[in-house]
Amino acid sequence: LAQSGEAGTRAMTPTLKRKTRCAVYCRKSSEEGLEQEFNSLDAQRDAGLAYIESQRHEGWIAIADRYEDGGFSGGNLERPALKRLLADIESGRVDVVVVYKIDRLSRALMDFAKLVEVFDRRGVTFVSVTQSFNTTTSMGRLTLNILLSFAQFEREVIGERIRDKVAASRKRGMWMGGVPPLGYDVRNRKLVVNPAEAALVQLIFDRFLAIGSATVLAQELGEAGHRTKSWTTQSGRARPGRRIDKGFLYKLLGNRVYIGDAVHKGESHPGEHEPIIERKTWDRVRSVLATNSRQRASRTRAATPAPLKGLMQCGCCGKAMTPSHTRRRGRLYRYYLCTSAIRNGHASCPVRSVAAGEAETLVLAQMQGIFRTPEIAAQTIAAAAGLDDAGDPAGRERDIVAALGRLDTIWSELFPAEQQRILHLLIERIVIKPSGFAITLRAEGMRSLAEELKPAGLGVAA
Repeated sequence: LAQSGEAGTRAMTPTLKRKTRCAVYCRKSSEEGLEQEFNSLDAQRDAGLAYIESQRHEGWIAIADRYEDGGFSGGNLERPALKRLLADIESGRVDVVVVYKIDRLSRALMDFAKLVEVFDRRGVTFVSVTQSFNTTTSMGRLTLNILLSFAQFEREVIGERIRDKVAASRKRGMWMGGVPPLGYDVRNRKLVVNPAEAALVQLIFDRFLAIGSATVLAQELGEAGHRTKSWTTQSGRARPGRRIDKGFLYKLLGNRVYIGDAVHKGESHPGEHEPIIERKTWDRVRSVLATNSRQRASRTRAATPAPLKGLMQCGCCGKAMTPSHTRRRGRLYRYYLCTSAIRNGHASCPVRSVAAGEAETLVLAQMQGIFRTPEIAAQTIAAAAGLDDAGDPAGRERDIVAALGRLDTIWSELFPAEQQRILHLLIERIVIKPSGFAITLRAEGMRSLAEELKPAGLGVAA
């Protein structure tokens, strides 16, 4: 009797159920319909809450916090509500995650594997209202992976469908969104010419043909106060214009939308919009842009000679000093700039830059002083004697001394290229310091110069 009484007591004692805290996660890819009083997110949450209520006998209770991502894709994990949910899981506030369908949580297999790893580490179970399974079992994991594979396949098919639609629309010349180009406004999903901006686009094409330099044109447009397009997104966010730079000009000058084309993946199709630039103007600009950039750079260097290029070295950081120039009010200013200062800012190098004209004048004066020095002349004569022992040595010495003494007078008669060649022949390097500069001569250069100082040896300008 005692045993039966104890058994009856145990049978009548209710089993204590541990509370299982459940979080309902909802997601909708687009923002369409979210402004409605009862939208898709509300429907998903109600279904999740109803499922939790059906499991009340198991101790399930719903967490008051709402985890809802409206207007976010399931193709990645960059969602604010999802991040908040994961943070609550890591802090031990969630036991079960409830969703309407598994693709609401993620459409990517790899992303979902990361989420399941977090769930397992924190002992959290995942439940789908319409696809009932338990992720703690091997069969549940298999079912989950199969469903996720189909969800990812569906997402990829949708993406391909969208890309095909965009491609077909572009082939028909339709505007498919994005940043509207300068010169056009978007109205009813079509490009419409903006007269004021179109005039600026025509000015850019005309001035580029006249100048031939995007750098100079960008500076000219900046001084005139012109800026890139200012526009407003569909969500109402303002995008102000910025200063026009060289990169923007190259992109604008290569945009076929201005001749009425619609381009998709490198292929051009007749567009629905009105062109701003005539075809002949476009062809002329493309011809200028097609000119080899190295050839344009060579013309620039020829117009701004730098005879000490390759010889100048910064005495503070040891880096080479490269020639540069600028124009102010029509006047040309030339410099030799430390490459370290160019890369890291002028404050990083005490030398920074030197005026090219002053440096070249000082170096030439130093070289003329060296040629007038008897010791240097004697070394050169000795080198010349080693090169040519035939004939009259004494007469040869007199000829070389006379040539060295006249070098400063014939220097101005030499071609610039010849002057630069001689300097590179004689000078190994020129080290520039804040206190001055030091010249290192080439011994072999002296020997070569001695040979070239024979009559009619140097190419004097006619």
